[in-house]
Amino acid sequence: MKWLKRILIALFSLALLGVGAIAAAYFYVLPDLPDVATLKTVKLQTPLKIYSSDGKLISQFGEKRRIPLKLDEVPKPLLQAFLATEDARFYEHSGIDPVGVVRAALVMLATGEKKQGASTITMQVARNFFLTRDKTIIRKVKEIFISFHIEELLTKDEILELYVNRIYLGQRAYGVGAAAQVYFGKEVKDLTLGEMAMIAGLPKAPSTLNPVTAPDRALARRNVVLMRMNEVGYISASEYQEALAEPLVAKYHGAEIDLYAPYISEMARDYLVQKFGEEEAYTGGYSIYTTISSDLQLKAQQALRNNVYAYDERHGYRGAAERLWQDTPPVDAEIIKALKRTVAVQELQPAAVLSVAEQAAEVLLGTGERLTLNWDGIKWARRFISDKRQGAAPTKAADVLNPGERIWVRHNGEQWQLSQVPEVSSATVTLDPQNGAILALVGGFSFSQSQYNRVTQAKRQLGSNIKPFIYAAALEKDFTLATLINNAPINKPDIRQGTVWRPKNSPDIYGGPTRLRVGLAQSINVMSVRAMRHIGIDETIATLTRFGFDPADLPHNESLALGSPSVTPLQVVTAFASFANGGFLLEPYFIDRIEYADGTLAEKANPALACEPPPRDEQAMQSMIDALQQETGTSQAPCGGTDARYAARVISKQTAFLIGDALKSVIWGGGDWSQGTGWNGTAWRAARLIKRHDIAGKTGTTNESRDTWFSGFNPKLVSTFWVGFDDHSRELGRTAWNANGAKDQISGAEAGAKTAGPGWNEFMLHALEGTEEIAIVPPEGIVSARIDLASGKLSRKTDQTSDFEYFRAGTEPTEYATETQDSSTIFTDSPPEELFQ
Repeated sequence: MKWLKRILIALFSLALLGVGAIAAAYFYVLPDLPDVATLKTVKLQTPLKIYSSDGKLISQFGEKRRIPLKLDEVPKPLLQAFLATEDARFYEHSGIDPVGVVRAALVMLATGEKKQGASTITMQVARNFFLTRDKTIIRKVKEIFISFHIEELLTKDEILELYVNRIYLGQRAYGVGAAAQVYFGKEVKDLTLGEMAMIAGLPKAPSTLNPVTAPDRALARRNVVLMRMNEVGYISASEYQEALAEPLVAKYHGAEIDLYAPYISEMARDYLVQKFGEEEAYTGGYSIYTTISSDLQLKAQQALRNNVYAYDERHGYRGAAERLWQDTPPVDAEIIKALKRTVAVQELQPAAVLSVAEQAAEVLLGTGERLTLNWDGIKWARRFISDKRQGAAPTKAADVLNPGERIWVRHNGEQWQLSQVPEVSSATVTLDPQNGAILALVGGFSFSQSQYNRVTQAKRQLGSNIKPFIYAAALEKDFTLATLINNAPINKPDIRQGTVWRPKNSPDIYGGPTRLRVGLAQSINVMSVRAMRHIGIDETIATLTRFGFDPADLPHNESLALGSPSVTPLQVVTAFASFANGGFLLEPYFIDRIEYADGTLAEKANPALACEPPPRDEQAMQSMIDALQQETGTSQAPCGGTDARYAARVISKQTAFLIGDALKSVIWGGGDWSQGTGWNGTAWRAARLIKRHDIAGKTGTTNESRDTWFSGFNPKLVSTFWVGFDDHSRELGRTAWNANGAKDQISGAEAGAKTAGPGWNEFMLHALEGTEEIAIVPPEGIVSARIDLASGKLSRKTDQTSDFEYFRAGTEPTEYATETQDSSTIFTDSPPEELFQ
């Protein structure tokens, strides 16, 4: 009995010591225990996602990939897989599983190794949210006490939901939603039983059991999970066998990008970082919905690339990128390995030349595919000498290619062809002219080559794209589209530039007094200078500033009339939108709304609308509606609502209409071709390709062709294309031959119509495809009159010497032209001297 008493006393003492030790441990770690109540309002770190206006994912930013799910959104078999493997008694214990602890201890005593863990799901949640993964006794003690607190605060389902969303599963995937996408490219609801088991097996060792990097170990682990599910009765024997037979098809899937638009996504990312800071922006789960139209964005990207390729090929082939071997070719595997060191650029794929025939060549891609480049894909490659010179046209493939060379090839939509990475740059941006929403934006040929966003960052000389704004200022003063301006050499130089500056036409041809409409359509330099002299430089600068150009960029001399200011494409397209929308200056914007992780609204755009603010009283409102109905021919309420913002008016709606109509002549020309009086505008190729009469535009070329532009619009879209070299000193040059060795209709010096225009033409052709042509109705205050084309005066004739012209009411001519009248006699009083100097 004595020994029994002693044993009982010893056991009791040990129990007291154990309780005391636990209490001491609790009070020791108590100051360091976190407030687990924060789990009630926990905000899971989720990446920033950027979407197009139609909901297509453009980009995703953030170190952790997570797709938070509610517990009822997780398939039951997947939950059972985790429970069977990680914590079979989860719904029975209170955070610590004594049975599991004893079992793990017995295994360790029997084998001397830690083969079985005792961590419950609750303990893993405690560790993942509040602790490091350091393997220390103190950390384990904290984990135990935190687990008790969690069990007191949350339900079992709430704990399990946190677990399946928080657990790290490799490849930067946190939670089952992200893991399903990363490994299988699926939503979690679409996983097979075998795929669920594979994901459930990852928490033990996400790196060493990863199916992407260690498929054999991952497969073995998956089978263990399936075995446990079968043992505890979650799946039947037949389900078990069927899942075991599933092949492992896991591979890495990046974020499911639906629309690759890196320049706009970088703009959106930068905006959010500036607003919330990097940590919050990348982990707060924000969704940014941009104004980008996925359809227009794709068309803009393709048009820009096609145009850049066309320019690049006109100027010749710069030769192979490198030589991979000299005499004896290596085996294909070695060649492929060498090719894979070079990353593709847009559609351009690195390839090795294997053999060269008379007018063909066999090449090998990095994918292992062998291709034949036919002569049609090679014959363009005249040797590049300089931007202004190309070599003779090749007659055989050996003139261009040699075995062992690493070259670039691309599929042009019809066949594979020899290509090269372009050196020239380009940018384009498209707006909705009614509210300033950016519908498409491409900041360069390749974001992987250069993250420099030329739409918003590159200030380039505007060239003749400035002329519509010069003439708009002239129309606002006292000119009309029929005003004659002398198209003759300027003899009075502008001495404010410090040198004698005598502008010339390009080409250097002069036709005497010419109507303003023709001068704008044919981009006649000396007429623009004379028009600005009539307006005055100060008033011209004031007008350009109203159009949104920075006065600091506007030189106070006559070079202004020919486009010497350096501006961004975004400034240009914004200014041109004023002609499309009736004279309002837009505030371009690219973010429609920002949503929090739970889908609630964080920010919503309130763009400035291109319309007059509606009157407050009902009678005036009805009068406005009646006027709009008369003007448009349809019942139309004034735009905007009670909270709407309105864009500032830059020019009158009459001037906007007149310039817009004159810019149609840039594309469609004028006169009567059947009578021999027809004439082309500088953008006549747009008319031939697009074949719509609701488009208008303007070419632009700077001195020595360093910058080329085409800006244009219809009532629904306004778009600008720019082409040039990032190196300001490099000229775009000239070409004399096409790929066939014959003279080409677009040979000669590079210019806006030839270099930037084809990109705009292709984009607008596809952007407007399937849409109705919009009738452009003259606004109130516009009248038309038949004029004599030579003098700009009224005409009683109806032959080719006359045509109808639009005027602002009260500015139309009052005199009729006579049979013998000198066409230069255009003013009833003395003509302004500056028009003829």
